[in-house]
Amino acid sequence: MKNVQKTLLAAAAVLAASTTMASAAKLTLYCSAQEDWCQSMARGFEEATGIDVNMTRKSSGETFAQVKAESSNPKGDVWWGGTGDPHLQAAEEDLTEPYVTGMRGELNDWAISQATSAGDRTIGIYSGALGYGFNSDLLKANNLPEPKCWKDLTKPEYKGHVQMANPNSSGTAYTTLATMVQLFGEDGGFDFMKALHKNINQYTKSGSAPIKAAGRGENTIGIVFMHDAVKQAVSGFPIKVVAPCEGTGYEIGSMSIIKGARNLDEAKKFYDWALTAAAQTRALEVKAYQVPSNKGAETSPSAPDLSSIKLIDYDFKKYGSSAERKRLLKKWDDEVSTLPQ
Repeated sequence: MKNVQKTLLAAAAVLAASTTMASAAKLTLYCSAQEDWCQSMARGFEEATGIDVNMTRKSSGETFAQVKAESSNPKGDVWWGGTGDPHLQAAEEDLTEPYVTGMRGELNDWAISQATSAGDRTIGIYSGALGYGFNSDLLKANNLPEPKCWKDLTKPEYKGHVQMANPNSSGTAYTTLATMVQLFGEDGGFDFMKALHKNINQYTKSGSAPIKAAGRGENTIGIVFMHDAVKQAVSGFPIKVVAPCEGTGYEIGSMSIIKGARNLDEAKKFYDWALTAAAQTRALEVKAYQVPSNKGAETSPSAPDLSSIKLIDYDFKKYGSSAERKRLLKKWDDEVSTLPQ
């Protein structure tokens, strides 16, 4: 009888332990910022709350596609980082949950504006200007002049020396496409993209890949957000950062709670935590030079000064809409990507 009791007690203990493990708080995080920043946010939230985080890193376009594909059976809880346009499209397509955080009083106006335009289904977490960087050693070795403007990149002498991401997979590259349409008009913007296409050596999947390749000496000029180029320069690579003379677009990196999130309470906790000054200051640990949305967060002196850059009045609502994104991407696929190089 004693042996039976011991067996039953042992079984009960195992069951209790397994039940506790099964109910342990957890969060599935989809991240579209740089890998080391994604890891830092995941580990930082675990340390702050004890909630286990399963993090997957993909580019903005890829993450949007995944969230949409999983909409009938959501697997992710929070989508953090990446350009705001696909977050706005996700909001419009009812793929994300509305949530009004108590942190709003600490945020810059542009972060709240992003939330307002999306019916509170997303919010701004950082901002950064579009531009490009070049490897000064390679430029000199190839006897090339320093480019100063967008249209410089379409000159014949830069053929095979320019790299950018594919706008279908990369939020950075979609922002580039939308910027050119707003900067030069639709016809002029697509004329620019066609001329630029002749000089492109590769369309990458990731938005930051072109400047990383330039840092390694595998590419000369990378079209990226300027903060990504700054990271390469600060890390010791011969990269010079350019704010194009004609003016440029910018991003509002965003965060959204995925509709139907299995761990909704944990998702809201992460959302609130990620908007704190302390969480956003973690960017400095991984040399991420975006401008944080929390007014109290620290910004590196190496970060691009947005007030000194000629920024266009980027229409986030229009170019983040589902119809406009699909239309522009299809037009780029049909009229630009198919051209010979």
